[in-house]
Amino acid sequence: MMRRVGRPGLVGLAARTAVVAGTATAVNNGMNNRQQRKAQEQWEQDQYQAAQQQAAMNAAAQQAVAQQMAAAPAPAPAPAPAPAAPAAGGEDIVASLQKLAALRDAGALSDAEFEAAKARLLG
Repeated sequence: MMRRVGRPGLVGLAARTAVVAGTATAVNNGMNNRQQRKAQEQWEQDQYQAAQQQAAMNAAAQQAVAQQMAAAPAPAPAPAPAPAAPAAGGEDIVASLQKLAALRDAGALSDAEFEAAKARLLG
């Protein structure tokens, strides 16, 4: 059999075209896959950084609230209700005056409230 020299025949041309097309497709698919992986990795990195920033902002906000709460003065306790009029007996008045003085010393009553309650007891 004699081998032909020169241009390939129809089958040879189809085979060469198939090889070139297959190689081009494989290279193209490989490049697309690589680009998709890079895009996915970049998106994951962006999401991680956003989560880190959000966590840092939350921590800073909690710290600011804690500092503000520590710096704010505590609310004053509600004043104690005025004692009811005592029954007849000198010992109750003395005990009531002592209780009022203790409340004033503890800061629960102001001097004006103490004087008003004392006047009611004695008057």
